[in-house]
Amino acid sequence: MAIYSQGLRTTNVTIANASVDLKAPSTIRPKVLEVSLIQVTGTASSYGLGRPAANGVTLATTTLFQADDPGDPAALTSLNLTWATSPTAPTIYHRRWNSAATIGVGMVWTFPRGLMLAVSAELVLFNITGTVALDVNFVIDE
Repeated sequence: MAIYSQGLRTTNVTIANASVDLKAPSTIRPKVLEVSLIQVTGTASSYGLGRPAANGVTLATTTLFQADDPGDPAALTSLNLTWATSPTAPTIYHRRWNSAATIGVGMVWTFPRGLMLAVSAELVLFNITGTVALDVNFVIDE
């Protein structure tokens, strides 16, 4: 297995909607090792990370993770910013964060043994409250 990373800025700032989701391929089970969020706008907000109750449909604005070691094979896991049908809120969140109304405030969630995804599963960063764009960084083991 190899370590892959990706950083991006979210574009959907609608309350009670997915901001970004991670999609596992149909061939492997990636582990999420770290997720960080940095607030781009100065509005208090609340975000949660978890497995959506229903996966997104027709994923778009999709980018594959990048290998930390350029000698490793191309990643198969993607981050997605838009969908024809958005992933829904998780029933139970693995992590939640409430931010201050300050540009640049952020936090890091770590998963020491990795947060495992099933094949073809998704993990969603869900905007619970607040119209905030985020810079989001993910590290995975694929």
